[in-house]
Amino acid sequence: MAATLPKSLKTIEDYKSANPHYTDLLDILGEILILREEYRNNMPEAIFTVDEKILPQKMEGGLPLVDMTGKKYDLSRPKAYFQSLVDIAEKRMPAAAEKVREFIAHEDFDWESVTRASFNGGEDVPVKELKGEAQDEEYLDLLDLFIEESLRPELEAVAEKYGDAVRKAGWREGYCPICGKEPKIGEIRESEDGKRYLFCYQCGYKWNFRRIKCPFCGNEEQHSLAYFAVEGEERYRVDVCNKCCRYIKIVEVTKSAGEANLDVEDIATLHLDMLAYEEGYN
Repeated sequence: MAATLPKSLKTIEDYKSANPHYTDLLDILGEILILREEYRNNMPEAIFTVDEKILPQKMEGGLPLVDMTGKKYDLSRPKAYFQSLVDIAEKRMPAAAEKVREFIAHEDFDWESVTRASFNGGEDVPVKELKGEAQDEEYLDLLDLFIEESLRPELEAVAEKYGDAVRKAGWREGYCPICGKEPKIGEIRESEDGKRYLFCYQCGYKWNFRRIKCPFCGNEEQHSLAYFAVEGEERYRVDVCNKCCRYIKIVEVTKSAGEANLDVEDIATLHLDMLAYEEGYN
């Protein structure tokens, strides 16, 4: 069961006190969580469908459940949700939100095409073609966040409905079994003898994955797999692969702590991303 909204909002307030430089982003995330829950509570049937008859075969073949390639889904609800997300930013980060609105008003920007390309590509939102000289602008990170989040409520519904079946099928890949996205963060559960779970930020699903294995290139050579942590923050670590030079942040979840909200943890550990980049990982 996912962390409850009140608990997640309480965690956000705690982290704002401990990390005031993340206040704006954490405030935006808090409003996103509220908006996401409202969406889910008022959502009729999910727009994404899964053929249950071929679920075992898809899992065995390493194919995610949801496939947007060549399929025509009605994305009008996610698009309206996207606009609501931009409205949130206007209250918290008006300057960045104004730039986002200017960007999406560009004649070459097509929300559905960009969203589909983001989903199918398995990488960050592909808006580089439109960025031009503005590639380093911070507002583009906000745009990426909102495009990815726009599909989250619908994909969450799929993850909740078929999550147990996926677990029973024994998914062994490093990318998400629901939507195919690569993870950015995961957790180690003390309650399960230190098993590692990866987290998909696009659909919210968590799946078990071997600790001594890179989720990105499949490397299992222990001498080229490592991790680092920051003194005083031993609850967090960064697992790195020296073969593909990629990394994933990990939160150690104790028995007493209960379930962690990895959406919140991802923002609260942005300094670990910067450290990983400085060390040459991506």
